[in-house]
Amino acid sequence: MNVVLWVVASVLAAGFLLAGGMKLGRPKEKLAESGLEWTEDFSAGVVKAIGALEVLAAIGLILPALFGIAEVLVPLAALGLVLMMIGGGITHARRGEASSIAVNAVLLVLAAVVVWGRLGPYSFTS
Repeated sequence: MNVVLWVVASVLAAGFLLAGGMKLGRPKEKLAESGLEWTEDFSAGVVKAIGALEVLAAIGLILPALFGIAEVLVPLAALGLVLMMIGGGITHARRGEASSIAVNAVLLVLAAVVVWGRLGPYSFTS
């Protein structure tokens, strides 16, 4: 199960690193044009903050465990992603974007598995 948790955390980290980097590196208008219409509901600063949180969560999923320093940050980063996916789901529900809600739900479940595993039976301290 430890390997599964590493794989899930790595997949989440890669996805959120790319998604967050895109939000940080592109203007809000370009993001909306490329299919992220939800960005129209938020200021440019909020979109950048979401991107920064995604990048930080991606880093927090991997680096603490990789270096064996403050490993409790791994499940906390995953918990942060759970909360972000709840917020994303609410935003997409308000906009009537059902397919995006499904993506949020899958990412939420994957992040919740990491939280459960790393705070529970497969923690780094056990």
